[in-house]
Amino acid sequence: MTFRRTSPRTPPRASRKAARRTRTALPCSVLAGCALLVGCQGGTDATGSSKSAASATTSPSASAQPHGYVEGAEEASEQQSRLVLADAGTGTVKVLDLITEDVTSLRDSDDVQGLRTDGRFAYLNASGGTRVVDTGAWTVDHGDHVHYYRAAIRDVGTVAGTDASRVHSDQAVTALSSAQGDARLLDRKKLEDGTVPRGRTLTGTDGGPVVPYAEHLLVTATGAGKDTVEVRDRKGARVTTLKETCAQVRGEAVTRRGVVFGCADGALLVSEDKGTFEAEKIPYGTAVKASDRAVDFRHRAGSTTLAARSGDDAVWVLDVTDRSWTRIATGPVVAANTAGEGAPLLALGRDGVLTAYDIDTEKSVARKELLAKGTGSASVEVDSTRAYVNDAAARKVYEIDYNDRLRLARTFPLGFAPTYMVETGR
Repeated sequence: MTFRRTSPRTPPRASRKAARRTRTALPCSVLAGCALLVGCQGGTDATGSSKSAASATTSPSASAQPHGYVEGAEEASEQQSRLVLADAGTGTVKVLDLITEDVTSLRDSDDVQGLRTDGRFAYLNASGGTRVVDTGAWTVDHGDHVHYYRAAIRDVGTVAGTDASRVHSDQAVTALSSAQGDARLLDRKKLEDGTVPRGRTLTGTDGGPVVPYAEHLLVTATGAGKDTVEVRDRKGARVTTLKETCAQVRGEAVTRRGVVFGCADGALLVSEDKGTFEAEKIPYGTAVKASDRAVDFRHRAGSTTLAARSGDDAVWVLDVTDRSWTRIATGPVVAANTAGEGAPLLALGRDGVLTAYDIDTEKSVARKELLAKGTGSASVEVDSTRAYVNDAAARKVYEIDYNDRLRLARTFPLGFAPTYMVETGR
């Protein structure tokens, strides 16, 4: 299979805001990358599992292994991005390696209804439960430096009877939760070893999202009013209840400054410092109809700038660092995303046109006709230099350089309809 390339990947332009804002080093507990944090001195391995340096390898001399060594994985000098693609009609599931352009075919999956990722694993909602695919690409963020890894792509198995409409992981636990029931907690190390653990059910969640964070679990939709956020230990026991509430919680995202939950009156930012959890409300600042609130946050992994559709004709941008909301009138939109500070908002319209907006001015700065008019659904995935848009009708995926006026960098013809798409390796 041959893909069309118009130019190589290039680094992003410097952020305009970066020159205006003095950076403060953040504690490890509020880094989104700590979900996969490893101990450089041997406290944890590069998959995030607790083990000593001596047990991290079968070699007699662990000290002979290079820093960041992971058995069975290759360390790379750049992010190893891969796209997981699924056809809702035929059940076709494939992984596209964006570095090598190789396509790996996996077994078909009946009745695919959704696709999620935690940065390494892909989770397909299908008949009979949630299917787990190890994409073999992930990033480990130590705060002062980063490791990139690639390994074999493999099917792990199926979590029977579980609908994973939300998936979040840290170094020890993966939480699968849905709006219909309780959450299922899986042993992360067993997933990394290639098996699906039986897991255990976390009760009392009432269908709210559950997010592993700072060696605890953030559990929403609890309490009499179903607007309370609890901090629990990894066994499910309550540690504390946050003072700030979050009514009608919908939508969540893990950022470098903490975990964001979407509430009826804005967002709730939960952070941790030295074992103490705090919650801060970021209100909309104006009355917002239920149909116009942000309920599905999209962002580049670790970024503190989030995008979410607002009703039928606008997109919310939440700047977590500045604690501010911006509502940009985009017209009818199918999907939206942003790479973060200094990058444009990317909005894919129902007319098939991808538009870039300057978030500061709220003005359109570039347009690119991509999909056929009347497109029903698509995704916009972003990383540090590129955006990816799936075109199910044309059976293609487009790679966009959002720093160069939405230049079409590569086109990937696939031979099947990529109804669902997620990017891993981040």
